[in-house]
Amino acid sequence: MTTATVTAPDAAPASDRASFDGTEHALLLDLLALPTAGPLEGVPADRVRLWEVQRRYADAAARLGFVTVSHSAPDPSWAHDALTPASVVRAADADPGFLACQPSLVLRLGPERGRARTVMFNVHLDTVAGDQPAGFVDGRFLGRGAIDAKGPAVALLSGIRAALAADPLLTRRITVLIQAVSGEEGGAMGVFGTRPLIAAGHYGRLNIFCEPTGRRVLTRSTAATTARITVSGEDAIDDAPAAGHNAGVLLGHLGAHLARDLPAATAEGQVCVAGLQTGPLHNKVYGTGQLLVNCSYGRSDDGTRLRTALENVVRAGAADFRRRYADVPLLRRTAADAERLVGVEWLKTGLPVLRSDDHWAEALLTERVGLARWPSDEPAFTCDAIWADGLPGAFTAVYGPGALDTNNAHAEGEFADLAELEGYAADIGRLLTVFADATADFTSDLPTDFSSGPLSDSLSGPLSDLSAAAAARTAACDHLPVDEEDS
Repeated sequence: MTTATVTAPDAAPASDRASFDGTEHALLLDLLALPTAGPLEGVPADRVRLWEVQRRYADAAARLGFVTVSHSAPDPSWAHDALTPASVVRAADADPGFLACQPSLVLRLGPERGRARTVMFNVHLDTVAGDQPAGFVDGRFLGRGAIDAKGPAVALLSGIRAALAADPLLTRRITVLIQAVSGEEGGAMGVFGTRPLIAAGHYGRLNIFCEPTGRRVLTRSTAATTARITVSGEDAIDDAPAAGHNAGVLLGHLGAHLARDLPAATAEGQVCVAGLQTGPLHNKVYGTGQLLVNCSYGRSDDGTRLRTALENVVRAGAADFRRRYADVPLLRRTAADAERLVGVEWLKTGLPVLRSDDHWAEALLTERVGLARWPSDEPAFTCDAIWADGLPGAFTAVYGPGALDTNNAHAEGEFADLAELEGYAADIGRLLTVFADATADFTSDLPTDFSSGPLSDSLSGPLSDLSAAAAARTAACDHLPVDEEDS
């Protein structure tokens, strides 16, 4: 995940929280104690314990009634297509254990039924690297993954438990899917974790990606494209530095051009000029080297525009170097050959972005469930939700507890406050009950346009009363038609 600055809300009052039970408390500590950073984070495949963590998560979900739909490592084809980052391709080719140690899990609560009455939650159980002892001190969970995203994953189960307590016959009305995936961190971008599950149809009318958003509904997710700019010249020794090509100076010049000119090509993203590498010695002029540039974007056409713009800036920068340094003795040969020496290789390109626009679903979450919106002027971040963009008859949002920066998601001292996780669990409980109420009259997949009709009209009513007697819900369920898919 690409981090963004997020301000977490104050802890929810106790009345607005769904308390963890002892099993959930123990489960989170158990998950935090097991290392699940993947090979792209520099961890050997035989030390990655994602299979074990996902099994324990599935066992905990089973006590709520979930069944395991699938639990498997990805097919190698998902790591070898045009959308796969080069780092993933290289890792999968180099080590058969790379994919084998990174399974994904699909759980289902309730019968298979049409997407109109299905909610999907996506959680990732892999983490970034970094050894942190797991613990619970003064109301705070400590450890790698506490907020990103093992803590939210356990809070999700707690929220579902709360919804079932409020409505024991909830599964007569809706179905809940959970994707518990690998391959979110390390730059994998969900290509072999979330992407295959979405492609297999494991999603619903409402899809929530459980990432830290300060408990605000985010309907956007950026993607990123990564370029490697190379210089392929000849080395020289320090006694005759002008005899070769100076890749370091040329790449530095190109980096300055990119930092100055490329940001104009993306209105909603960032340009990161980084990773300039030639060689370690002080007494050698390196003729070869590389410069890495990572660019995020918030619209798909921005991704295409960034690619074209970067190639144009590199081309112009090389031409400028030729003109500017043609008469500098140490750089004369490099300048003369600059345009021939420079190349651009795309390590990651073509990834989609998430831009959800669905009045019914957004109103359901914000007006009826009572969730806060992510400010429109605040930058989004990158996560696996990009793979749920444009799904027919579906709405996708990112929503989770805590904040990436405040909770040290990718830094030392990662933590999650119990109060924040319990507040999130309460949100999930309300979401499920409100969704079940709002979709009770529908027995087949909904049309694409939700701007009018019974579902839209139902939004004008008051918030659902989660404390309504189970008997009332039982009566409603007794008259509920059954999906064709249920029979």
